[in-house]
Amino acid sequence: MDIRTLTPRYSVSPQISVADAQAIADAGFTTVICNRPDTEVTPDQQAEAIGTAIEAAGMAFHVLPVTHQGMTADLISAQRDIVDTAPGPVLAYCNSGTRSTFVWALGQAGIMPADEIIATAASAGYNVSQLAPYLGQKITAS
Repeated sequence: MDIRTLTPRYSVSPQISVADAQAIADAGFTTVICNRPDTEVTPDQQAEAIGTAIEAAGMAFHVLPVTHQGMTADLISAQRDIVDTAPGPVLAYCNSGTRSTFVWALGQAGIMPADEIIATAASAGYNVSQLAPYLGQKITAS
């Protein structure tokens, strides 16, 4: 696993497997968010299989796939709410961790300064600078 910490409460990762569930729990995560659509993966990596393993390891599991339709305000708000209300650290995953980082960055828009959002993502190895025009105003669900 390649878990990258953005904040003490939020980390991202490329695709995880059923076999990773206990290690994720042992690392202190309480919640896992799947940002990867099932259409991109084989059945053993789809949300149902991963979610069953995550829940068996004692964590909460949420499915918020980022699809070709993009990151909607509802998805961004839902993910921010999950992170804000989770009892402990949250791990979000997708193919490479990029989509999960973008969702976090847009969720911090208007809350954290744009340059801080960009620097935080960069310190974890993700370039979100193309989001700069959108990071000055908080994104809220409709």
